[in-house]
Amino acid sequence: MALDGIFLRHIKNEIENEALGARVSQIYQPNRDELVFTLRTFGGNKKLLLSARANSPRINFCTTTPENPAQPPMFCMLLRKRLGGGKLVAVRQMDCDRVLFLDFECVNELGDTVMITVSVEIMGMYSNIIIINSDGVIIDSLKRVDLTMSSKRIVLPNIKYELPEPQDKLNILNSAPEEIAQKIKKLEAEMPLNKALLKVIQGVSPIVCRELEYSVIEGASNRLDGVLYDRLISEIGRLKAVAENCSEKPCIVYREDGKPLDFCFMPIKQYGSFARVECKSGFSEVLDAFYDERDSRERMRVKSQSLTKLLTNTAERIARKITKQQSELSQCANREQLRICGDLLQANLYRIERGAPFAEVENYYDAEGRTIRIKLNPAISPAANAQKYYKDYQKAKNAEAVLGEQIEKGKSELEYIESVLDEVSRAETERELAQIREELTEQGYLHRQKGKQKPLSQLPPLEFESSDGFKILVGRNNRQNDKLTLKTASKNDMWLHTKDIHGSHTIILADGREISDTAIIEAARLAAYHSKARNSSQVPVDYTLVRYVSKPSGAKPGMVIYVNNKTVYVSPSPDGKEGKL
Repeated sequence: MALDGIFLRHIKNEIENEALGARVSQIYQPNRDELVFTLRTFGGNKKLLLSARANSPRINFCTTTPENPAQPPMFCMLLRKRLGGGKLVAVRQMDCDRVLFLDFECVNELGDTVMITVSVEIMGMYSNIIIINSDGVIIDSLKRVDLTMSSKRIVLPNIKYELPEPQDKLNILNSAPEEIAQKIKKLEAEMPLNKALLKVIQGVSPIVCRELEYSVIEGASNRLDGVLYDRLISEIGRLKAVAENCSEKPCIVYREDGKPLDFCFMPIKQYGSFARVECKSGFSEVLDAFYDERDSRERMRVKSQSLTKLLTNTAERIARKITKQQSELSQCANREQLRICGDLLQANLYRIERGAPFAEVENYYDAEGRTIRIKLNPAISPAANAQKYYKDYQKAKNAEAVLGEQIEKGKSELEYIESVLDEVSRAETERELAQIREELTEQGYLHRQKGKQKPLSQLPPLEFESSDGFKILVGRNNRQNDKLTLKTASKNDMWLHTKDIHGSHTIILADGREISDTAIIEAARLAAYHSKARNSSQVPVDYTLVRYVSKPSGAKPGMVIYVNNKTVYVSPSPDGKEGKL
């Protein structure tokens, strides 16, 4: 699942064909690991994504771009200053190494034309994007590397740029297939052929090596002879031709469940009927399709980390408080015994000696009249001991009422925090997270930032349409749920929500018509999808008319009560249609 050197060579060829001579019109840095260059070409604008993310480093043209922060980072500002308006004049790659150089012809502050190079290093967790001047000196980098991080290669401003340490592998572009095959045979005995290919050839990923082994003979070792050895040389020669001419069509390999498994610069046959292989027309298209969904989830996970941590800690604190209160409440159940002890001591004061550690008296509350031993405090009088038992009884009685109320409040608060956690996990844009932060600030869980805050533009609810033409609205967060249910919807619209499961309020707009069963089922699927039960099946969804939904006084955002409801069981669907999960 790695972008290898030969795939990068195809990307280089694609950039040269589509963007050579283009000018940089915009530069964005959506997050700490990614950059987006907008290139103005004769055929229109192209967006070039440069990613140094550890699990998905790459460079490719992209159709959708990540959401940009309100304030651009310093590195982005530096790039805009140095590269803004620059012309892409060359795209270079060292052999089949996973390093691509983009040369831009730019104009500096003095009006002189200078050459600025952007080095994109695709090396897993060591991936980086480095800006280099015409003298080969580093201007800056996305990830700075000092002596505490590496003793072999330093990446800091104002020092000479050095290429990553080369691997002891053969470059397929200038090595004969026979030379590569001979080196493979010299490796340790019985090494699997795909491992040997990976160890010898520069710029190939494991999937390519497995494909070559599959084409020669599946499960082969490096010790091939005769016809199989000749076939190996032939397959290496075919791979060399592909690398030289960039002549193959890229593909994505999908699992049986539809999730992308791997990608390659050429068609793959090794999986047989166990996977589906889909060829694409462009190499950037492959990377975009393969990484887009996973990267968008990862971006949102990183951006929502602070919120998730705050909410998780708050939920744990409330849960601990409820547990402690429930323990105290259980102790209050014995309060009647305290009153009985006070009554019995009061009735037998004349018989109890001062300083006694306990008193044995007849329990006239007992039907059989048995005696009871009551513990006393020897330091105080018998009358004071009786009063203490009365006082403890009253305290327990008062505590029972207060604790019951506090536990209910705590449970309600915990329910609210868990609902916000669910919203954060389903948020797809930074604006949605910003609105959740605003809600938590209003509720007192976050401090309002000092200074003048730019008002947030409110996102509209998600909008869908049923198969028979009913408009369906889904809330994005608790505040929007309240607005959607209590203000936007009319009394005859239909309200839906997952039964006893955190999720979004869903509304079917009646628009003067009788709401159909089809619309209810499809809206229920949407309600299930936009809930904590998104990955479940047969999710219970309650539905009732909006007229039967109300908000209790003082309730947290998103909390409502409803009556006259019915329940339907559905499987979640992102568009409400059957079989779309």
